[in-house]
Amino acid sequence: MHSDSFPSTWHRSTPEQAAPGLRAGHAHLWLVSLDEPPLPHDRLAGFLDDDERARAARFRFEIHRRRFEAGRGLLRWLVAHYAGFEPASLRWRHGPHGKPALDGAQPAPSLEFNLSHSGGWAVVGLTLDAVIGVDVEVARDIPELMELARTNFSAGEVRELQQLHPELQAAGFFACWTRKEAYVKALGAGLSAPLQDFEVSLDPQQPPTMRSIGGSTAAAEHWSLLGLQPAEGVWLAAAVNLVTARWQLFRAVP
Repeated sequence: MHSDSFPSTWHRSTPEQAAPGLRAGHAHLWLVSLDEPPLPHDRLAGFLDDDERARAARFRFEIHRRRFEAGRGLLRWLVAHYAGFEPASLRWRHGPHGKPALDGAQPAPSLEFNLSHSGGWAVVGLTLDAVIGVDVEVARDIPELMELARTNFSAGEVRELQQLHPELQAAGFFACWTRKEAYVKALGAGLSAPLQDFEVSLDPQQPPTMRSIGGSTAAAEHWSLLGLQPAEGVWLAAAVNLVTARWQLFRAVP
C-alpha cells in the first residue's frame, strides 16, 4: 500500500510556467481562491459556455453564483493552458456521473483533470495518462460525526476514527472523507460508488495511504494519495492511479 511524501508549500506560478512541466508520472494541483481569484471575475465568467451560464443563473445567492462562475472559469483557464487552447473554446464531454473531460474531437486526449470547491476555495488536479480525482472541504461542526462515519466509512476506518484522540477525531473524519471522495471522483463513479468497499488511512498526523480496494491490498498499490491542509480548517485530498506520483503544488497568480 503506497504512501507518498509531498512538499508542504505551494509554489506561486502561472499556468504558462507550470504546464510544460506536466509529464507522465506527475500530478499538478492548483489551489485557488474563488473570492479573490487570480483573474478578474468578469473575465472568468466570460470563459463559460451556455450551459455553465444557465447553471450559474439558477443560484439564488450572488456569492454562490460568483463562486460557481469563478470555479468553472478557473478550470477552463488552467486546462486551456495545459491543452493549448483558448479557455472559451474548450468543449467538454461528461461521463455517466458527470465527470468532465476534453471532447474527443480536440487534441490532448491524454490530459486528465478534476475540480473540487468548497466555500471560497477550489482545487484543480491535472495529469497525463492517469485518472485523477480531487476533493476540498472547509471544515464545519458535525454533531453526528460518528453516525456519518458508520454510514459512509468502512468498518476498519470507523475503528481507526474511534481510536483517535477525541481532539483529532474531527480532523480524522475530514481527512478520511476527502481521501475517499478524491478516489471516487477519480473513478468518475459519483454517488453510485460504494464507499465502504475501499479503505484509506485517516490519521491526520500521518501521510495518507490507500489500504485496500474491494478487499485487495494489491489493487490499492496502484493508487497514490495526497492529503493535506492548505489553510486553517481546509482539508484537501487527491487520488491518482499511479504507483508513484510526483506531486507538484501551485497557487495561481495572474
